[in-house]
Amino acid sequence: MVLPGLIYFILFKYIPLTGVIIAFQDYNVFNGIFGSKLVGLKHFYNLFTYPEFLRVLKNTLLISIYQIVLGFPAPIALAMLMNEVRRMFFKRTVQTILYLPHFLSWVIVGGLVINFLSPSSGMVNDILRWMGKEPVFFMQEPGYFRSIVVISAIWKEVGWGTIIYLAALAGINPELYEAAEVDGAGKLKQAFSITLPSLLPTIMVLLLLRVGNVLDLGFEQIYMLLNPLVTETGEIIDTYIYRIGLLGGQYSYTTAIGLFKSLVGVILVVGANQLSKKTTGNSIY
Repeated sequence: MVLPGLIYFILFKYIPLTGVIIAFQDYNVFNGIFGSKLVGLKHFYNLFTYPEFLRVLKNTLLISIYQIVLGFPAPIALAMLMNEVRRMFFKRTVQTILYLPHFLSWVIVGGLVINFLSPSSGMVNDILRWMGKEPVFFMQEPGYFRSIVVISAIWKEVGWGTIIYLAALAGINPELYEAAEVDGAGKLKQAFSITLPSLLPTIMVLLLLRVGNVLDLGFEQIYMLLNPLVTETGEIIDTYIYRIGLLGGQYSYTTAIGLFKSLVGVILVVGANQLSKKTTGNSIY
C-alpha cells in the first residue's frame, strides 16, 4: 500500500533534485546539465548583491509575516465561534458558504477582487462615493497591494482552515465545560482555560508547517493581482523567478534562488520545531 506513494516521491521529488546542479553552473540548454560550465557559488553571490532580489525578498517576507500574524489566527477564532453555534442547520449553512471560496481558482478570485476594487464600478468605491469621498485606485496604489493580498487570502482560505480546528474541538471532553460552568466560568473564561489549551498541539503543528513555507507564498495569487504599477511593493520570489527564469532565460540564477528558498525553509522548520519542543512539548517529529 505504501509503494505507490514511494514511487511518486522518488519519480517526482527526488530524481528531479539532480537538476539542482545547474545552480552551480552557467547552464546552457544546448550543452545540457553535464556539458555546462561549473561556476561554483557565483549565482548565490549574485543573490545578495542584486538590489532587485533584495527588494523581492523583503516583499516576500513582509507579506508572509502579515499572513502569519493576521491570517493564521483567523481560522482558529472562526472555529471557536462556529463551535458555539447550536442550531445545526444554520451552522452547516454558514460552514458551506465559508468553505466555497477555497474551491475557486485564483483566476476567479483575482477577477472578483479586481472588480470589487474597480474605481468605476467596484462595490468598495461605490460605498466611498455614497460617503461623499473620491474613488480610490486600489489596484494601482503600491501602498494598498500587500493589504489586498493578505485580506483576499484570508477570505479565500479561512473557511477551509477551520476544518482541522473543528475536528480538534470535537475531541474535547464536554465534561470539562460542564465542570467549568459549575465553577462559575463564563464562555470567555472557558475559551482561554479549556478550548485554547486543548487546541495548542494542533496549533503548534500547523504553525511549524506554516513557518517552513515563509518564502513560499504561492505564485497564482500574486501573479493575478500584480501589475507594473505595484511591482515595487508586490513582486515576490515566485513571480520574480517566473519573470527572470522562465521569461528571461536565467535558469541557473533562478535555480539558485529556489535552492536558497528550500534551505531557509528547512532551517526554519528545524529551528522552530526544536524551540517548540523545548517550550511547549509539541513538535512535528
